Amino acid sequence: MRILTLTFLLGFITAFTQAQDRLTPENLWKLKRLYGEQVSPDGKQVIYSLSTYKLEEDKGTAHLYLTEPTGEQHTRLTDGTESVYDAQWRPDGKKIGYLSAKSGSMQLWEMNPDGSGRIQITFEEGGISNWHYAPNMMYISFTKEVKSETSLADKHEDLPKATGKVYDNLMFRHWTQWHDYHYSHVFIASYVPGSPVSGSVDIMDGEPYDSPLAPFGGGESITWSPDGSMLVYACKKKVGKDWAVSTNSDLYLYDLETRETTNLTAFNLGYDNEPVFSPDGKHLAWLSMARDGFESDKNQIRIMDMETRNHTSLSGDLDQSFGHPVWSKNGDRIWALSAINATYQVFELGLDNNGKRTRVKQLTSGVHNINSIQLAGDVLIGTKSSMSQPNELYRWSLKNGEERPISAVNQAMMVEMKMGKVEKRMIETTDGKEMLTWVIYPPNFDPEQKYPTLLYCQGGPQSAVSQFFSYRWNFQLMAAQGYIVVAPNRRGLPSFGQEWNDEISKDWGGQAMKDYLSAIDALAEEPFVDEDRLGAVGASYGGYSVYYLAGIHEGRFKTFISHCGLYNLESWYASTEELFFANWDIGGPYWENPQPKSYQLFSPHKLVANWDTPIMVIHNELDFRVPLNQGLEAFTTAQLLDIPSKLLYYPDEGHWVLKPQNGVLWHREFYDWLDEWLKP
Repeated sequence: MRILTLTFLLGFITAFTQAQDRLTPENLWKLKRLYGEQVSPDGKQVIYSLSTYKLEEDKGTAHLYLTEPTGEQHTRLTDGTESVYDAQWRPDGKKIGYLSAKSGSMQLWEMNPDGSGRIQITFEEGGISNWHYAPNMMYISFTKEVKSETSLADKHEDLPKATGKVYDNLMFRHWTQWHDYHYSHVFIASYVPGSPVSGSVDIMDGEPYDSPLAPFGGGESITWSPDGSMLVYACKKKVGKDWAVSTNSDLYLYDLETRETTNLTAFNLGYDNEPVFSPDGKHLAWLSMARDGFESDKNQIRIMDMETRNHTSLSGDLDQSFGHPVWSKNGDRIWALSAINATYQVFELGLDNNGKRTRVKQLTSGVHNINSIQLAGDVLIGTKSSMSQPNELYRWSLKNGEERPISAVNQAMMVEMKMGKVEKRMIETTDGKEMLTWVIYPPNFDPEQKYPTLLYCQGGPQSAVSQFFSYRWNFQLMAAQGYIVVAPNRRGLPSFGQEWNDEISKDWGGQAMKDYLSAIDALAEEPFVDEDRLGAVGASYGGYSVYYLAGIHEGRFKTFISHCGLYNLESWYASTEELFFANWDIGGPYWENPQPKSYQLFSPHKLVANWDTPIMVIHNELDFRVPLNQGLEAFTTAQLLDIPSKLLYYPDEGHWVLKPQNGVLWHREFYDWLDEWLKP
């Protein structure tokens, strides 16, 4: 056990023996990563997870800590010999449950709130995930992989070393994995405190579907009713082609007494997810998108009366999306997160007895992202970050949103490193609108000097350039290398109303590209920007943007870097997996008659006759959203055109680069390339 005080953490600066005055790729991995906070049932204690990494070992460890809403004392509950995950309070507050692979597979364990008395309580073959206590403490729920289809190995048992797989439908691979004939199912098991869990029941028995929603859904997709008699889970009950072209997921209610499952949201055609019961169980709130096939539609908070099954949209008339709904104790309010002007804030929505909205109020403000919230008495507890600060724990008053930090896990290291100024600029676009653009300056910025400057192209394409602290596309790290960073919230990025968000769809190479050029042209007029040393960088749709800009930039840029970008829309359409995304944003398959305009007007490979600028291509083998052929086609093109070019390839990464040493290698090669072409 290790006990620290917040005052001690803040004063720990002198003990930081490897102090540096600027951010580097290596010390990004020395930063601790805080997440997974959980408030105790009485609201008096908070547990949270803290991941630390050892670069030389290429791995990390997830520790568990305990503190109070005041943050005066922080106690480490685990010793670092094993990683613990998904820690949750037992409803009576007397135990903390958590997942650990100590016994060989991921199982549920329990400990006392002081970290003592650890015992394993599940022994499920293959391990479990996404677990919850039932509020009445009579059951636990969890998910487990269940084999629901016959594999070639089952069919040909005399060929145990054969590696072939066979498929007769779509979704044969997804994001980073080939389909292995297994599905994630929800289980319920009897629970008696102090005893091993027994009698687990698969409430999706025989179904070829996943819950939580694949591939990124988690425990937020599953919730218990307050009396423990019902469980609601999110699932998209479609297979193959039907799954690939639709976002229509639903909420399913399982009644423990009757063992019957009911679809609660058959009326809605888009995503339904993150169900949360009101404290009295009379209402269910959840997140809902209206349009089938549009993964970035407005997220509304919907409310259902659980007796009448009548439902209404709590936020449908508001021009903003919401997430992470949290009920008040008496059910008269819901707090939720919403993006506004490229920041994430807490909003309060008042309710009447029928679940209809009576008011809406923005509770917090500032240049930051609030990333999670939970109720703890008369305050909200959650995490906050900015471009200059990784996640830390904070609390906010329910009355006026007054903010107070309750952790400082990276303070000692961060104060030793000089951060660059982050400036908000409003830049006029070619169609006369105002575009919020972040400009990040190098530490010790001197306006009398001229600096190489990077245009940052965001992915998504519907994902705000907000106040995130990234461990890959870290703006302060770019600035620390001596670059000014220009990060525009171009067309298609949320937090500026649904119209701005929707304007990217079927217009990838249109107004969004003009927005990018407006941003870099406006900054190039500044005397401290060296207009002869401009670069453009980005990933995913941002990587697509780099390839597209390479064909239309008319000499503005001196180099490009594209990470996992889309290069040829025809070959991409036929090799990606979630086709609802391609259908909505590109307009449909390339063989339709008439052919969607995206293939003729907006595919970067159509513009390669104009390519003449050095380019670095980064792509990963396990990226099935933007498959490897996209990067290989772009690199081959550059080579055949005798354009200076480099390919960085990872055989063991997906759409992102997640392993510590791979991450440092990525940054070293990234900056080596930029320095070669943008610095004297």
